[in-house]
Amino acid sequence: MAFEQPGPRSSDVMARLTLSAMDRARDSPGFWGEPEVHRALLVSGLSVLVCSLARLRADLG
Repeated sequence: MAFEQPGPRSSDVMARLTLSAMDRARDSPGFWGEPEVHRALLVSGLSVLVCSLARLRADLG
């Protein structure tokens, strides 16, 4: 049986923070043209993916 952590998972928090930041900044004129935005989205997306895969692997044994 996998160990359940209390509170939100790190991948959940990262996903929510990313979506929240995108929601607040999407109306900014130069938001999507900034290279830092692309890097931040890539890193946060990969972080969520890696955490999710680790949890899936742990659950599957």
